[in-house]
Amino acid sequence: MATMESLIGLVNRIQRACTVLGDHGGEGSTLPTLWEALPSVAVVGGQSSGKSSVLESIVGRDFLPRGSGIVTRRPLVLQLHKTDDGQQEYAEFLHAPNKRYTDFAAVRKEIQDETDRITGRTKHISNIPIQLSIYSPNVVNLTLIDLPGMTKVAIEGQADSIVQDIDNMVRSYVEKPNSIILAISPANQDIATSDAIKLAREVDPSGERTFGVLTKLDLMDKGTNALDVLEGRAYRLQHPWVGIVNRSQADINKNVDMIAARRREREYFSSSPDYGHLTNKMGSEYLAKLLSKHLETVIKARIPSIISLINKTIDELERELDHLGRPIAVDAGAQLYTILELCRAFDRVFKEHLDGGRPGGDRIYGVFDNQLPAALRKLPFDRHLSLQNVRKVVSEADGYQPHLIAPEQGYRRLIDSSLSFFKGPAEASVDAVHFVLKELVRKSIGETQELKRFPTLQADLAAAANEALERFREDSRKTILRLVEMESSYLTVDFFRKLPLEAEKGGNPTAPTNDRYGEGHLRRIGSNVSSYVGMVCDTLRNSIPKAVVHCQVREAKRSLLDHFYSQVGKREKKQLGVMLDEDPALMEKREAIAKRLELYKSARDEIDSVAWK
Repeated sequence: MATMESLIGLVNRIQRACTVLGDHGGEGSTLPTLWEALPSVAVVGGQSSGKSSVLESIVGRDFLPRGSGIVTRRPLVLQLHKTDDGQQEYAEFLHAPNKRYTDFAAVRKEIQDETDRITGRTKHISNIPIQLSIYSPNVVNLTLIDLPGMTKVAIEGQADSIVQDIDNMVRSYVEKPNSIILAISPANQDIATSDAIKLAREVDPSGERTFGVLTKLDLMDKGTNALDVLEGRAYRLQHPWVGIVNRSQADINKNVDMIAARRREREYFSSSPDYGHLTNKMGSEYLAKLLSKHLETVIKARIPSIISLINKTIDELERELDHLGRPIAVDAGAQLYTILELCRAFDRVFKEHLDGGRPGGDRIYGVFDNQLPAALRKLPFDRHLSLQNVRKVVSEADGYQPHLIAPEQGYRRLIDSSLSFFKGPAEASVDAVHFVLKELVRKSIGETQELKRFPTLQADLAAAANEALERFREDSRKTILRLVEMESSYLTVDFFRKLPLEAEKGGNPTAPTNDRYGEGHLRRIGSNVSSYVGMVCDTLRNSIPKAVVHCQVREAKRSLLDHFYSQVGKREKKQLGVMLDEDPALMEKREAIAKRLELYKSARDEIDSVAWK
């Protein structure tokens, strides 16, 4: 069976580990943490409510800073560990783990110094907790979180937002369902105006998580008492109210021994005509035992949900580590293997874009189905084969000799100059596909999850892929220009032989009826050339896509990284290491996740080591 000591000690150990990791609650915490799942006692109260005195009474030592204004400016996680009788009392801070404090005045100074270290010597606050463990035979096992006293007015040197900042911080602790609220209220003030009770009523309206503490009972006006509150008539809670008699300021000034103060407190209640019947349920010692027992009960009840949270979080953290990738090996062979594997992962994503598994490859089809035909339709053949231009070209081709049968040189010049127009759309298709391929390279690098760790390798890979695409573009450009030039180099003679000729009056079909510059004759020449160019256009509309796909798309799929592979294989270990130089932010994230994973696994082992009944 788990003892109270093992249960609370377990929570203490896990809380310390959470604090080291920064996995603590408080303002600014956005996700559920292990800290939030651990039950703890949050001590809340207005300034001058006697909060510090209650804590010191429970501990039996003067150790908290005192003064006017906001003294507690960071959460103080106070872990009490009961030791065997006769053992020396000492304290340890988590931020100074190798130092034991036996002088509690030095503990007070260290709390102040550590507060100033984070907040500076200002009146500002911070949600980063200070973790203090006190080992003493005069305490019970208990964990308390001392929070800044709530205030209504900012004092000189404080930001106007200080009131709201403190309220937000305190709420961030007490709103959690695993938080036990220790609401401190002074008896010499109306309970209806208590800051602590007002807050507790908002976050715990049923009173199930709230323990009410009434301080300064001995300072009430003569003839009055706090029985209505202590007996639950003024404000009912699920748990009994506890009255406390703090040391007077004179006792504090005289450094009256805390053990003696506890004895005086017991004497006050036992001799009081008002509270004598409640003696066994009043005082700081009773409060400490009450809280310790309740904390044990709550921890027992929460263990299954804590284990569930731990197991779920371990699974999530391990998935995240797999997602980010494990650390890289240091030997050159393993590094080279890793680089090649990453390149292959990129290549798979790139091919999926081209083959339709991912979007983007369809834009290449759009170049051939839309862009190329539209460019061909816009070619200025109407102007180039106009009557005026045909006359000009044909007459210049004949020179001083008239053509005898047909203006062959004129035909050839018109055809050759017409076909040269195809070079523009052809090269534009090459460039358009090149742009799509470059964009797919960029997208594929971004979508290859394994590569995100390595910005240097991403840059090298992008440069190598784009360099290869440039080579493919140049090969493609040369190929499609050859296709156009081939059409000019050798004309399809049968096309012209099959054209209908104008019949001469004398029956000679080979001679034109008009002179060589007759309008009808020139129009026919333009029409014949236009028909031939149209035939070539249909051919190129089919052959240009074939050439572009063959030279660019197929090569990109087949050998995009071949040159890069050969270069990587020649690199030294140092160069390979540079390529696998991870993004510092990602390395930091992985390290943080690994530490958190270690924390949660350690917490699971800690819980498993206790024999729950």
